[in-house]
Amino acid sequence: MNYCQIFKSLRSKLLVPNYRSYSIACNIVLDRRHECPYRPNNFLFNQPILSPCTNHKRNISIDGIVKWQEQTYNSIANSSLVNFMQDGLLYFHDTTGLTWSVTIITTTILIRAFMTLPLTIYQNYILAKVENIGLELKDMVNEMKKETAIARKMYNLNEKQTMLLFKRSMKKQWRNLIERDNCHPLKATIVVWFQIPIWVCMSFALRNLVSMQRPDPSALVTFMELEVGGFGWIPNLTEVDHSLILPVMFGLTNLAIIEIQRMSKLREPSRMYNIFTNGFRVFSIVMIPIAASVPSCMCLYWTTSSLFGLVQNLCLLSPSLRRKLKIPEAPSELEDPYGHMKEEISLRIRKVLPK
Repeated sequence: MNYCQIFKSLRSKLLVPNYRSYSIACNIVLDRRHECPYRPNNFLFNQPILSPCTNHKRNISIDGIVKWQEQTYNSIANSSLVNFMQDGLLYFHDTTGLTWSVTIITTTILIRAFMTLPLTIYQNYILAKVENIGLELKDMVNEMKKETAIARKMYNLNEKQTMLLFKRSMKKQWRNLIERDNCHPLKATIVVWFQIPIWVCMSFALRNLVSMQRPDPSALVTFMELEVGGFGWIPNLTEVDHSLILPVMFGLTNLAIIEIQRMSKLREPSRMYNIFTNGFRVFSIVMIPIAASVPSCMCLYWTTSSLFGLVQNLCLLSPSLRRKLKIPEAPSELEDPYGHMKEEISLRIRKVLPK
């Protein structure tokens, strides 16, 4: 094909913006027709093909991100659950007549004791049952292997089909055992789905009180009460803790919870468990500067909640208490958890300190 003849025949015609040519020689030029206008005399082989045109790219707007963050923050701060928490704090403070620091501490303990503690006990109950089911399933493995070997000879199965049949049998037995004891592992995550929203909503409720989210005289009165409702080194709950005592205590408490859970395991933890543990350790350290940048009332709530969680985890390690709470005995349960933790701590100290 003679491309020069084709181009000469096209020369006499004006290019229409919506016209599209698939010529191999001019596809790069004509594909950008919608980005900048053509002039009739700017055509192939006569003059420069295209007049310079800018390349329009879509850039991410920082203002858009900031606006989205503000909209998300306002939607959470004005949600019904946050308003419920805020009204509950105000009602409890007005009814009891306590200072705001004592109100925050007392409210946190009550919420953890009557809402998250029962869920945590239920979580331990489910995990113990699942662990016992795992042991029962291990005892059934040899029997299922024999049945699979018989099925392989009867139906002339290859190795891949035999493995698939064995895995299906294992899954079926697992489902039967879970249904028998009514202990699906997902039920153990219920405490997370309750505790995190409560923590977030309570934090936003305290933030609303400090920022006077409701423009009325009562909001100003609450703000003034928070300014003088502190204690000790944090007399003003609307300011940050300049001494960093609460933020550091908050971070160390979270690290202690992680280490207690790590030391309470007899078996060697898996690689995935170690990855998650290290991630939570980093998160606990990162939360220290964040806690140092928020009002003291929020940091006081966070620290109180973490301290309650630390005491809760220590108490739920006791075998006698677990029996009283109807938590079944599990293979990973320690007979003397506190003595075991003491040995683990002393062993770690000896590794760190020079001989």
